[in-house]
Amino acid sequence: MRIAITGGTGLVGNALTESLRADGHDLYILTRNPENGYQKGVTYVKWLSSRADPASELEAVDVFINLAGESINSGRWSDKRKASILNSRVSATNEVVSIIKHLKQKPKLLINASAIGFYGTSTVDTFTEATEKAGDDFLAQTVEKWEAATFEAREFGVRTVFARFGVILDKKDGALPRIALPYHLFAGGTVGSGDQWLSWIHIKDVVSGLRHVIESTELAGPVNFCAPHAVTMKSFGKTLGSVLNRPHWIPAPSFALQLLLGEMSMLVLEGQKVIPEKLIKSGFSFTFPTLEEALSNIYS
Repeated sequence: MRIAITGGTGLVGNALTESLRADGHDLYILTRNPENGYQKGVTYVKWLSSRADPASELEAVDVFINLAGESINSGRWSDKRKASILNSRVSATNEVVSIIKHLKQKPKLLINASAIGFYGTSTVDTFTEATEKAGDDFLAQTVEKWEAATFEAREFGVRTVFARFGVILDKKDGALPRIALPYHLFAGGTVGSGDQWLSWIHIKDVVSGLRHVIESTELAGPVNFCAPHAVTMKSFGKTLGSVLNRPHWIPAPSFALQLLLGEMSMLVLEGQKVIPEKLIKSGFSFTFPTLEEALSNIYS
């Protein structure tokens, strides 16, 4: 299968590329600097640069996977930073749709990265893909506009999936190393009230879930990428401490995190309980359905 990937050097992109490459798929990584590409069996395609013509190299691609966009953890959320986060996602998606528009043979599938931040935050509600209304905070509005940018691809008849990622757990990248650091220093404890929900997923289940979407032609629209068992931050901390054989005892108060991180503190002080209903109903089997299994694998 011929698969084009943007954002191929990020946490998900790296893991997905390694998995697909191992199975012999023809991979095309879109990058501003194709001359820096080095993986055997991967074609690097220049995009988002002057005189780049990616469509000319991507005819007969079966699947487009768009993972591009500035990290929401890239720094304190000033107005400038928020604009950059939004624009990077929307502009990359617009470019992917433009490439598809210029292809004579359209891909069968576009998987566009998204986030469970679409749903807003709550300590009492449970969200599934059937929840149609976006929240009213910055992340929710960003995700809504990000997903809307794919509209033209759907008009071309391309099956389009929004992979709404929860908090992705990986030992070396993403949020987990930052969350785990205080525990390694014997200073871990409950963050904020501890009642906020954390909808998480192991990186290996992200990769196998994306491959499941490619193979499951009935899946379209939003698909939640999170484990079936969300936990509160208090439970997450206790489980992490247990797996690492470290105490869970020094709390991180909400006001201190708000002073330190500003609006970005919502990433750890607020959350949502999200169920991956579509993945479950389509027959996907999680390798790590519980947090203890996931963390034990990561730190084994």
